[in-house]
Amino acid sequence: MSTKSQMAQIAPQPPPKPHKTYANGNANGTLANGGTINNNSSSNTAQYLLTSADNNVSSYAKQKLNGRSPCHTPPSTEREQVVMTPKGKTANSTVILIERKLVDEINDRVHVAGGDHTGIIINKDTVKGQKSQTEPAQLSLEFRVFLVSANTGKHSQESRTLRFWFRDWLRNEENQAHVAQDFFKELVSPKDFPRDYVGFIKKIMKLLQKGYDEIQCLEIELRILEETSEPPTRPPREGYIIYCYGDCDRKYEEALLAQKQTGDGDDLMKAIWLDMYHEQLTKHNISYLLFSIQFAVSMDESQFESPPLTPEKVLELIEQAYPNPITPEDLAKDYGWDEQDVILVFISLKERGLIKSMEYNSYTRIHHEDKEIKVVKQMPTMASNKQPTIAIITAQYCEKLAVDAMFENKETFVRYTTVDTDPNLTNSLKKSKKKRRFGESNVYTLGNIGAHRIVSTKLPSVGSTREAMTATGNTTTRLLGTFQKVDYVFVVGVAGGVPHYTDYKKHVRLGDVVISYVDKQRALDNSSGKPYVYIYKTGEDVKTYFPINDSLQQIAEGLQANMEVKRPWETYLKEGLKMLMQKTESDFNRPAANTDKLFMNIGNNEVIEVSHPIGADSVDDVPRTRLHLGPIGSGRDLVRNDSLRLEFAKKYGLLATDVEMSSVLDSIIGNCRESFILVKGISDYKDGTTTRKWQNFASLAAASVVKSIICGMDAPTNV
Repeated sequence: MSTKSQMAQIAPQPPPKPHKTYANGNANGTLANGGTINNNSSSNTAQYLLTSADNNVSSYAKQKLNGRSPCHTPPSTEREQVVMTPKGKTANSTVILIERKLVDEINDRVHVAGGDHTGIIINKDTVKGQKSQTEPAQLSLEFRVFLVSANTGKHSQESRTLRFWFRDWLRNEENQAHVAQDFFKELVSPKDFPRDYVGFIKKIMKLLQKGYDEIQCLEIELRILEETSEPPTRPPREGYIIYCYGDCDRKYEEALLAQKQTGDGDDLMKAIWLDMYHEQLTKHNISYLLFSIQFAVSMDESQFESPPLTPEKVLELIEQAYPNPITPEDLAKDYGWDEQDVILVFISLKERGLIKSMEYNSYTRIHHEDKEIKVVKQMPTMASNKQPTIAIITAQYCEKLAVDAMFENKETFVRYTTVDTDPNLTNSLKKSKKKRRFGESNVYTLGNIGAHRIVSTKLPSVGSTREAMTATGNTTTRLLGTFQKVDYVFVVGVAGGVPHYTDYKKHVRLGDVVISYVDKQRALDNSSGKPYVYIYKTGEDVKTYFPINDSLQQIAEGLQANMEVKRPWETYLKEGLKMLMQKTESDFNRPAANTDKLFMNIGNNEVIEVSHPIGADSVDDVPRTRLHLGPIGSGRDLVRNDSLRLEFAKKYGLLATDVEMSSVLDSIIGNCRESFILVKGISDYKDGTTTRKWQNFASLAAASVVKSIICGMDAPTNV
């Protein structure tokens, strides 16, 4: 083609240099080449042009630009087009670039669409293998779909990666992430998610035409991962279904060909299909959106329903109550189970050596060091140099095991108190089997970490009920009253991570550890009050907690700063794992990476599976435990509602959320302990208790980080 017959273009502004480079994630974990943008007007590339209908900056951009100087005002989008350029294709992948450009005129080697698509122009000439230079993408998102072949009927899994470059005036990384996530949620909305490639491309172009002026260009990579003879047969998570898009056996090419012959159908889609047929963009159409849509059953509600009666569930409840004994009658009433069925499960667990019977038909968990545990009515008097100066509080049984695995020279004391009819009740109340707790059991394990004497305990129960909150507060108060030389308090265990879908460095994933820490930027923004390190929410009330002495946080900050070169917690984790493997039946190994599924809430109780941001911080493609410093949130409302939790996390900068423990923190502060810290291993993306798959490893990861912090402390001087 001659130069005169080519499309004459006004050279647009080059894509902005990113304020911070993000790794481009793809399914095999390698770094992808950044999107290459070609602005060479002499190249003979196929380009699809879509006139921008809105010449104004979006309301989001206007809001974020308030107070900026004129030099930061977004450029005018007048005469700007949305240009689509196929960049190349291999046997298993297709790469497409969609960018905003200024266009003066067009030639006769194009297709001009009409009707609702007036302004969309398709160049009929294409060039393969063209390359150009550009900055790496600033953000990327990946999701996966199942496709069905129109020719063979076979299904294949496909990765779809979107790489974003933003306007030069949008430098704020947080705002970039919000724009990308909003765009993605609208793109994958199940109400009108396109089943075919052409519809998918068209929707992206339409979204850019109608808005999202913050986005300079997008690169789309479509890559086939594997082929299967059958689609997925069951959802990966309880409460989720896999949604089938229409008649999966229909051949899309035949439908389009019929539309072409009859003149019916979408003019734009026909034109793109005809010109791109040799690129085989319509070889497949979507049959299933992988593990995606949550319709009939809401996980937020189903998790609060009565669970089925199983030995695993009963053992879990016994472990939660530990060291308090529990009766079959209590469990039957609490969960609506038949008492005789519960008794049979208790007998089975006892025969397996997992629980033991106590007084008054109650049972408790058998500790792996049960023979070494000393049952006492009250704690024995200790010499001054044996008094602990550090206390560690846990809530789950696995958390207590993990923490104790860090100790040397351990000794454990248990004071049991059972549940029975109160002797002071009248005969009529006794006949009604009215039960009352008159005392609470306590477990204390003492040992050494380095030069420090430590005591650990487990709360008998946690949650938002009045009984649970009273029990946890009383247990904490009794701990600090019994061991009065304690100056430092660690609250250790599992929590739910707050993921970041685009930034690897900010992404909190399963197996990572979050440490409560002052958000310094928010502290600067809110100089009128002290910054928080922990947040508790009930209704509309927000309570903030922070230590007067932040020496523990400073040590944690040093650990994170040197994380790339020195990771002492990995050594402690391996040592603890070796010990636990020898003495317990529980598995504390890191679960397989493919069990860490990340879902994005796209509104209306609907979610889609997306890939984790990719980073170089892995060994043999296995992610390593990373440390994150920031506020941790808590509250029942946050657990029940995904949207509320994400909104709350965004507002307060939360990195994790956990079960309700305000009474523990109130007790710590009320007992004048000026230095405390929360160390939470991430076991899910809610509050740490919704699945047990990652709880053991997350507990061990948190405990190993606690040991790293303690080993960084000065030796005690008050003993």
